[in-house]
Amino acid sequence: MSSLTYVVPDAATMLRRNLKHLLRYPVMMIVYVGQPIFVLLMFVGVYGNALAEATAGTSYIEFAAPAVLLITVNFGCTTTAFNVFSDMSSGIVSRFRTMSISRAAILGGHVLESLIRTTISVLITLLVCLLLGYRSDGGLVGWLGALGLVSLFSLALTWLVVALALSARTLQQATSNTLIFQFLPFFSSAFVPTDTMPAVVSWLAEHQPLTPIIETIRALLAGNPAGSTAIVALAWCVGIGVVGFVWAIRLFGRDSVPS
Repeated sequence: MSSLTYVVPDAATMLRRNLKHLLRYPVMMIVYVGQPIFVLLMFVGVYGNALAEATAGTSYIEFAAPAVLLITVNFGCTTTAFNVFSDMSSGIVSRFRTMSISRAAILGGHVLESLIRTTISVLITLLVCLLLGYRSDGGLVGWLGALGLVSLFSLALTWLVVALALSARTLQQATSNTLIFQFLPFFSSAFVPTDTMPAVVSWLAEHQPLTPIIETIRALLAGNPAGSTAIVALAWCVGIGVVGFVWAIRLFGRDSVPS
């Protein structure tokens, strides 16, 4: 095993390898980017006029766009889980372990590739939002804060997905474990205010992690103070990230890998 001084160059090598895989299968990237844009077009273009009645005077594109930026992160989970499990089950990781490559760099390469892929997708989704008429009053500080929170959530969720992929026994299990992250936004304040939902669903929506994160992004982009909601959002991101990172490192340290 190489020393810690080789983590960065080894991670860069792993990142180049993973990016080449991404370029080799552009259909996966197209599908990944297309999913949140399809959701955006459905909710804003098809249901927008009806749902706008629940947003208390806010235009529906202004209400939904900040949430769709976050949802774009969730849609990338399946690709990350697929990539990690494929490497673990194909035997390539076992070969890497016999070479002078930092173990941390192997997972680090996957995480960095996921962050780059997600950032590209978020920017494309943002462009579509702007074309649909979304405008922000948050200024530079609001944009930096909102995109910074999206990036922090992306990092946290990526580590959790890596851990879920490492704990899976089959590829089907690895990818299906991430479905909850794609359905969770529909039980949050992403598309309608939580007080318009049935009581039980409203309680669940208020107490799940996506709602305070979405509300914070929405407030930052609208130029409004996020207040204590921002603290709750940051706490969720840090908590998810720490749990995912520790879990992933422990699972990766196992002697055996899925076959």
